[in-house]
Amino acid sequence: MSNSSSIRHFLLLALADTRQLQLLHFCLLLGISLAALLGNGLIISTVSCGHHLHTPMFFFLLNLALTDLGSICTTVPKAMHNSLWDTRNISYTGCAAQLFFFMFFFSAEYFLLTIMSYDRYVSICKPLHYGTLLGSRACAHMAAAAWASAFLYSLLHTANTFSRPLCQGNALGQFFCEIPQILKLSCSNSYIREFGPLISSAFLFFACFVFIVFSYVQIFRAVLRIPSEQGRHKAFSICLPHLTVVSLFLSTGTFAYFKSPSISSPSLDLAVSVLYSVVPPAMNPLIYSLRNQELKAAVRRQMTGCIQQH
Repeated sequence: MSNSSSIRHFLLLALADTRQLQLLHFCLLLGISLAALLGNGLIISTVSCGHHLHTPMFFFLLNLALTDLGSICTTVPKAMHNSLWDTRNISYTGCAAQLFFFMFFFSAEYFLLTIMSYDRYVSICKPLHYGTLLGSRACAHMAAAAWASAFLYSLLHTANTFSRPLCQGNALGQFFCEIPQILKLSCSNSYIREFGPLISSAFLFFACFVFIVFSYVQIFRAVLRIPSEQGRHKAFSICLPHLTVVSLFLSTGTFAYFKSPSISSPSLDLAVSVLYSVVPPAMNPLIYSLRNQELKAAVRRQMTGCIQQH
């Protein structure tokens, strides 16, 4: 029986068995990643260059775009490389790094979405205190707290996962490295080490979920008290992109990790893993830009200016 000290590399799950399908998957991943890079890059450059967009809402949106860029750059390039060159290998160090960065960007996005629900709550329920509660210093502190918490969270989980002895081979049932797949290779019988981080993670993510739900309950109560239909429509249009992104993020992640084993199959597991790890980073810029007229107009002005310069 081998242990983790003798493992030099892991074998990732192949996206397809035939060469034609491998090349098709490469093209699909290339298209999705280019869409994510273009969309999130446009948001980052537009918010950075547009001084009228230097508000709390767009500041947090810029941070969200950074997490989306980081997330898709963590998992997709290696999957594209393996599909193009017909290989499954990833080094031990590369797997640890991929797991760390995936957890880092995944958790940072969730923490930022939680903070953004507070931004929506203050803007609609306490508009007179918006400048006080969400000043530039407060926004910077909240964003820094989200990134720092995500760093510590991913560091602890990565160290805990790779400190276990591995004796169940080196083949992973996923196209990228993630904690459940590494734990399946572990020969450790320490249930405290396994369930302790799981329980703490569940508590942390549930607390964020409760905060988001509570914020939106207060928001909907405030919106329904707005007398004019135009005012209610404007308030809903502010919240709808964020609510859509949160729903996409939570529904895909929850289904991927908590689906019943009875409906599990290799093809379904692969489709779900792509759905929750690759699709949201590409969809989020589209969701925000379609519903936010101010952002849409700023992107259009920036693209027009770039075309005129050339």
